[in-house]
Amino acid sequence: MTFTFYILALVVALGLTWRYLGSYMAAVFEGRVHWFGWLERPVYRVLGVDPEAEQTWQRYAVSLVMYSGLAILVVYGFERLQGSLPFDPQHLGAVSPALSWNTAVSFVTNTNWQNYVGEATMSYLSQMVALVGQQFASAAAGMCVMVALIRGLYRKNSSTIGNFWVDLVRGVLYILLPIAAVAAVIYIGQGAVETLAGPACFHNVLNGVHSCIPRGPQGSMTPIKQLGNNGGGFTNANGAHPFENPTAFTQWLSLLLILSIPTASTYMFGKMVGSVRQGIAVLATMAILFVSWAAFAQFAESRGNPAVAAAGVTYQPSGNMEGKEVRFGVAETTLFDVGSTQTSTGSVTGSNDSFTPIGGMALLTGMMLGEVSPGGAGAGMYTILAFAIIAVFIGGLMVGRTPEYLGKKIQAREVKLAALLVLVMPMLVLILAGIAVSIHAGRAGPLNGGPHGFTEILYAITSPANNNGSAFAGLNGNSAFYNVIQSIAMFFGRFAEMIPALALGGVLAAKGVSPEGAGTFRTDTPVFVGLFVGVILIVGALTFFPAVALGPIVEQLAHNKFYGKPSSLGVVAPAAHHFAHQALTFARKTFPS
Repeated sequence: MTFTFYILALVVALGLTWRYLGSYMAAVFEGRVHWFGWLERPVYRVLGVDPEAEQTWQRYAVSLVMYSGLAILVVYGFERLQGSLPFDPQHLGAVSPALSWNTAVSFVTNTNWQNYVGEATMSYLSQMVALVGQQFASAAAGMCVMVALIRGLYRKNSSTIGNFWVDLVRGVLYILLPIAAVAAVIYIGQGAVETLAGPACFHNVLNGVHSCIPRGPQGSMTPIKQLGNNGGGFTNANGAHPFENPTAFTQWLSLLLILSIPTASTYMFGKMVGSVRQGIAVLATMAILFVSWAAFAQFAESRGNPAVAAAGVTYQPSGNMEGKEVRFGVAETTLFDVGSTQTSTGSVTGSNDSFTPIGGMALLTGMMLGEVSPGGAGAGMYTILAFAIIAVFIGGLMVGRTPEYLGKKIQAREVKLAALLVLVMPMLVLILAGIAVSIHAGRAGPLNGGPHGFTEILYAITSPANNNGSAFAGLNGNSAFYNVIQSIAMFFGRFAEMIPALALGGVLAAKGVSPEGAGTFRTDTPVFVGLFVGVILIVGALTFFPAVALGPIVEQLAHNKFYGKPSSLGVVAPAAHHFAHQALTFARKTFPS
């Protein structure tokens, strides 16, 4: 499969998914689909929920937090007790308390950050029930918040935004479970391993070595980790492991699953608010950012590795192959990793730590935009809608009118909630990364010195705070310090954004709709898309540029100086070289090699 055909097939498949899955999702959350009513109704009875009773945003938020808190305790319990539970053929025993807590918070918040080697730490029962269960539920919870906010945008003078329990059950039962089940059959048919028989062990009579190959229920775990933008794999190699991702087709299918729900959510949004053009405007914004970052990363990785060139290998036609999946090559691996980090998936098929500094910067900064290009299941949509409200507010100030979005007047309260939602993640990243580089326990984590070591720390905080879960590698995260600080980043990175999103939905639902007039600032035009993209870029650039400058940018400039190569950043002025020298000196003092 050529890369051109790979891209073309992906675009066509995503176009069909955008239209038909988006329409189906709208029907599901509007209560127009009842295929599994025979199963849905008993679930409500067990939960003690009246499916006809709607909730205010406050009760919706309380239900979300209560469920998530209980889920964290259940997952934690599975991990701590797994040595006494069945389906543990390797007799792995209990997971340590700090790691159990980190993992429980990670999977319940849709982060799936893994400070452990999956095949050597988690029993089959923990993987199948505790972790996979939350891969379904946490993705559905993100969609719940998205739908609640969308309802707030189209409802008029309403005090309710839906019912959390109904939205959660319908999201799992009608969207995630059927798609994941069909995809699991495809993965297993392609060669993904699915067994409860334990590892395959053999004795090599030639050298006397006894070896075991880990196996498990991998084929059924892989589809939901991609579809739900979870990313947590059965094995440590995750998406690069042939037992999980056996062929070029499953590589392509994985990327399609990763992008399906985030892109389809834009069509669902347009259908539910009564204007598909509004959904197209959001999709165009996401696409511009995604394509720009993917092209940037491809350019950086296609130029080859300067260290390899300095060793005398000047001809690198495949680009920087270090850390890439050799079955798929630089282009496909880079595109997959960009897709995995631009959503909240994190199931990369290459080693991010081995990307060129600028290629690694593309992965890092894609998350720093708030993962809105296109973001995770539900989370990307409610975050980008907050950015839309901020963009509308700025646009309204520019034309001298009270800003409106979909007929709802955007006033001080709405702007404050949107700003809180958007700024929670940057505050978490900068504060926690500052703590990590300021104390010995944090500086002991990275395995490299200088600016690369700083990038490893910055990535290890940015990824959990964005509920992404991809690891840059090169950092020992399974320490008391990182287990705790990442748990904080994951928890507040999830719920300190969800609750303002629900509050925003509640405030908007209570408003009436203003009729569109001649002076109304249109939000479905290329002009608004340009403003939309600009607002997202400005917020990300102004917030994170100093931190990124001390990491991958300085590292790239140092590579160019050391290896005598032209800069991938273009012509760099002497002032920039002076800045790079000063920053490099600072980084080396902070992270001695």
